[in-house]
Amino acid sequence: MSLWEKRDDMLVHERDPYNAEPPRAALAGRRTTPPDTFYSRNHGPVPDLDPAAWRLTVDGLVERPLELSLADLRERFGEHEVTATLQCAGNRRAGLAEIRAIPGEDLWGPGATSTARWTGVRLADVLAEAGLRSGAAHIAFTAPDVSLLAHPPQPFGGSITAEKAVRPEVLLAWAMDGRPLPRVHGAPLRVVVPGWIGARSVKWLTRVTARADPSDNYFQATAYRLLPPEADPAEAGPGGITLGPIVVNCDILRPDDGARVPSGPTEVTGYALAGGGRTVARVDVSVDGGGSWTQASLDGGDSPWAWRHWHATLDLPAGEAEITARAWDSAGAVQPESPAHLWNPKGYANTSWARIRLTCA
Repeated sequence: MSLWEKRDDMLVHERDPYNAEPPRAALAGRRTTPPDTFYSRNHGPVPDLDPAAWRLTVDGLVERPLELSLADLRERFGEHEVTATLQCAGNRRAGLAEIRAIPGEDLWGPGATSTARWTGVRLADVLAEAGLRSGAAHIAFTAPDVSLLAHPPQPFGGSITAEKAVRPEVLLAWAMDGRPLPRVHGAPLRVVVPGWIGARSVKWLTRVTARADPSDNYFQATAYRLLPPEADPAEAGPGGITLGPIVVNCDILRPDDGARVPSGPTEVTGYALAGGGRTVARVDVSVDGGGSWTQASLDGGDSPWAWRHWHATLDLPAGEAEITARAWDSAGAVQPESPAHLWNPKGYANTSWARIRLTCA
């Protein structure tokens, strides 16, 4: 195992802070992602918190402010599980960087997406115990990992709407896949916000604050905003869209991009994910740039908050081939064709058609 008990073939974008994704094939065919394979996105040094001394503060627009230990959470609230996929807002950024450079950002491939079975308590139950006051429209999260990316440096944080926060799928989680959270994934406690960008599932959680307005943390107010192409990414500026629910997306996991494969029948597999409470309805695969499509078979579907794996068998002629995939969600939305139409200064939300190139012998 390499750093943070991750597999040796992780694609490491940065070592400090640690940011890494697994190779495509490591995600193929897995309904959940082992902790050693799960992508890791960090904005500062990974904190080392003592679970025995750790406390969660619940404050702001509440009737009864709370201070809770892990034992309090386990004893006072019912335990729940949810299988959910987390996806970094910068997933597939490398595709946008092929259109135009994105300085200062890690060039994530399709592996900044992973799925786990999360265990903890519902945030809704904790907020009910605290008693949300009138005007509490947003729930903010604070962690102790100080990031130098913020100006000035500050702990990571963010917020979600109160409407989402009281949904039953939103957890304060202490375990993934039946084991205590690894330190790099947020131990002793993290938020899991299914269907929203991974940045809102704040790790190493120490404070939950009910507010009238969204968090003013740098990573809510300035970063993780979809900016117009001409905007300065160092400023929030007008026209920026705060990222929350994710948009339908898919990618190809096997064969790998650039692989040599035999000509003839070839199985192509990948994942698809729909956010915001929608589900994946269909995945289409093409070998002629979208001139014609083959409908893929969908696996899974056990959790509305998790990805679905898909597979299709394509007859590939000898020579160079490009495989294209697109997903549709239950609202009828489909991925746009070109990353050129989606380019933005931070390289967020590349939901364009997935593409790999193969050599068929």
